[in-house]
Amino acid sequence: MSVELVLWLFSFASVMALVGLTAYQLICLSDLEFDYINPYDSSSRINAVVIIEYALQGVLCASFLLTLNWFPFLVMAPVTYYHVKLYMNRKHLIDVTEIFRQLHGEKKYRMIKLAFYFALFIISIYRFVLNMVLSSEKKAHLGERISLPRC
Repeated sequence: MSVELVLWLFSFASVMALVGLTAYQLICLSDLEFDYINPYDSSSRINAVVIIEYALQGVLCASFLLTLNWFPFLVMAPVTYYHVKLYMNRKHLIDVTEIFRQLHGEKKYRMIKLAFYFALFIISIYRFVLNMVLSSEKKAHLGERISLPRC
């Protein structure tokens, strides 16, 4: 299996996890909005997955940089920079006492991130399938050139 194929398989799995984490955060905020959950539980659940999301997104961005896939890296770099900036300023966690004032903005922020991750999901699927097809064509072409004996 080629490195490109492994990269795009990892990308596919990572983006699926990022979509799931962001959707989970949106569900927690919606539950808080409709008063199904208290602010402490909602903020603790969201804060537990924020670091995982940031780390996974950073690793994915770094893997694109190390494998010299410039387009996905340049797409993900501004979001990674924004996550690093939020983390360094200690604004990545949701405050329990301020969550009701920030609810609308937090939901909007996560909806935008969800749309971004869905776009990455489409790119990942396309590139993964493209690399699978190119890999199988390359193997078929090499098999014809070598003219392997048939049993």
